Amino acid sequence: MDTLEVLENGEKISYTYEDLLKYHGYFYPGGVAHAFKVMQRAFPLLDEGKLIERRELSLVTAFLGPGGLDAFEMVTRCISSGKCCADKFLPEAQDSLESPHGRYYFRFSYRGKTVEVTINPGFVRDEFICLARKKDLTADEAVRLAEMKKEMADRLLSLPAEEIYKAVIEDFSLPVH
Repeated sequence: MDTLEVLENGEKISYTYEDLLKYHGYFYPGGVAHAFKVMQRAFPLLDEGKLIERRELSLVTAFLGPGGLDAFEMVTRCISSGKCCADKFLPEAQDSLESPHGRYYFRFSYRGKTVEVTINPGFVRDEFICLARKKDLTADEAVRLAEMKKEMADRLLSLPAEEIYKAVIEDFSLPVH
């Protein structure tokens, strides 16, 4: 099973997507999947592949989806500890692809190293963005949106994080493939 691992005072904690979904609930499975994969992409780059101490991590993001924010909180505790800046109008995120609640832009900092993660084109459908932003959904639209959220989560979880997101280590300004 695909996991995400961090340290808490030197002790390893492992999370699955299902763990994060239980914490969040089931309304935004796509957002939870995005956060899970984003963390899988970024964390190994922050300390040369070693597990990171979760409470030392900070996050700046333009992704304000409730599922994503809950997943970040569960794994890193960055929201409750005040180490998360979530602002959909971040100037540095303006070139990132749009999400229903902002943009797919994530900047993690840990022990002097920073990694920016953005989504590659083609993983979020325009129909999803439009429907997710629509006010007063019809019953059929609500069903369709729920199906699209689940489908997106399943699709993201089936792929390696490196295929979905590009990462740049800011300290070196080199793309990581």
